[in-house]
Amino acid sequence: MNKEAFFIKQFVSATKHIGDDGAVVGKWVYSQDAFFENVHFKKEWMSLEQIATKAMLVNISDAIVMNAKPKYALLTVAIPKIYTQSDLISLARGFKKTAKKFGVEIIGGDTISNEKLDISVTIISKTKKPILRTGAKIGDLVAYTGELGSAKKDLDILLGGGNITKKSKFIKPKLNPEFFYEISPYISSALDISDGLFFELGRLSSANNIGFEFFESIDDEIGCSGEEYEVLFSFDVKHFKKIDKIAKKHKVDITVFAKAVDGSFECPCKEHHF
Repeated sequence: MNKEAFFIKQFVSATKHIGDDGAVVGKWVYSQDAFFENVHFKKEWMSLEQIATKAMLVNISDAIVMNAKPKYALLTVAIPKIYTQSDLISLARGFKKTAKKFGVEIIGGDTISNEKLDISVTIISKTKKPILRTGAKIGDLVAYTGELGSAKKDLDILLGGGNITKKSKFIKPKLNPEFFYEISPYISSALDISDGLFFELGRLSSANNIGFEFFESIDDEIGCSGEEYEVLFSFDVKHFKKIDKIAKKHKVDITVFAKAVDGSFECPCKEHHF
């Protein structure tokens, strides 16, 4: 049983806001992700500055794919007692530098003592027209940005005790907000690829009651690679040339790999939630 999905369903009937990368309330979008030691990362894999940077980036990613401009952040950080002042400065540096880069003001949060480093970030964003997971329709083309698969390969290396480059997307996801905001008028749905392409397709299928006709087979090494933080999106075929032109302008690779059809889709990847 997918306990995560089961738990979320306990709240869905009580509100219309649950079920997307963030909750849209008026012109504001609220999104939150946790980033916990020994669940999402191991301390020996990344510096404290890199950990804080990624914690901010994965949360900002949720805002971007909803066509929202991140404005404010609330941080909850559980700090191990063994951390020194130098450690805390490094951790804070990652949060502050990333927030500054994306125009985000850190306005508060909470800190507690803990045996390990656990981080939760809430991003408050503003949008004129949110892009939701719902909205894809039969006949739409389905695409993703960038190249998929490297994050899973690098994670496997880390789990095997090896080292990876600091430029790895697993260490520092690469976001493309300018590209996404420019294509937003031409797309029907979007979500970021945090759990893997096939997992996100399952969510897109469930949200819109659609299946997918793949133009060519996609290997599990690509389809099951999580921690990519590329963008999965759908659009009417008539907008392809506009989207392709914008992608070239921003030097963003896009792969159009499927068409939405009548049916359903179930993720074939091994469940990695609890």
